[in-house]
Amino acid sequence: MQSTEPILSLSNVEASYGPVQAIRGVSLKVPQGSIVTVLGSNGAGKTTILKTISGILDPRKGTIQFLGQSIQGLEPDAIVRLGLSHVPEGREVFPLLTVKENLLMGAYTRSDSAVSQDIERMYGYFPILKERAGQEAGQLSGGQQQMLAIARALMSRPKMLLLDEPSLGLSPKLVKEIFAIIKRVNQEEGTTMLLVEQNAQIALQTADFGYVLEVGRIVLEGETAALLEKDDIREFYLGMKSDAVRGERRWKKKKQWR
Repeated sequence: MQSTEPILSLSNVEASYGPVQAIRGVSLKVPQGSIVTVLGSNGAGKTTILKTISGILDPRKGTIQFLGQSIQGLEPDAIVRLGLSHVPEGREVFPLLTVKENLLMGAYTRSDSAVSQDIERMYGYFPILKERAGQEAGQLSGGQQQMLAIARALMSRPKMLLLDEPSLGLSPKLVKEIFAIIKRVNQEEGTTMLLVEQNAQIALQTADFGYVLEVGRIVLEGETAALLEKDDIREFYLGMKSDAVRGERRWKKKKQWR
């Protein structure tokens, strides 16, 4: 059940790759049990936000609170043990391990006796993975690898899942299927999710609340139903205007977001 209390909050977070500042003063909240999306074009800083939360990058400034605890500066494995799992962009499955071995890798932080039971639960969400259980992950299709990456992350029994571009490179049919499973996991397991996406339509249809990121800054936020009705979103992210008009008016529109 969705709560109003944030399970995750970022306050004035900044992160860089060397001298290049990728996110600038980002503040956002993710309520317990919700799906929150961060939208933005390629290079806006969406992936950097997730990498900074999960400990791959250390923020230069700001605080990150997960379950009431400051986690900035913690190692990624410590963050996983706290209940936060990251599904990276590009899937990054272990190509020479089998599907089942990949799932077992997702449970490496666990010492309980229910791992086999959870593998069967993942097969329930993703039946194709059961069919391919003994196959090397590198031989799977892109869509099957995305399913495996999500299932592997869920094997740690996370309280929250970070999803980086799950639609990337997939057919519209597969995108619809994977997002339906994301929604189902959220509803059935109560797993909170922070989703970054270029596919604004499917992200806004799936999430409860959204943030729009441009050049490393949050420029707009709101309930997803309201964002879907905004002219700015419809024009820049849902393709409701021609490219010529979009290019000509983009900066004028941006000023209205503040």
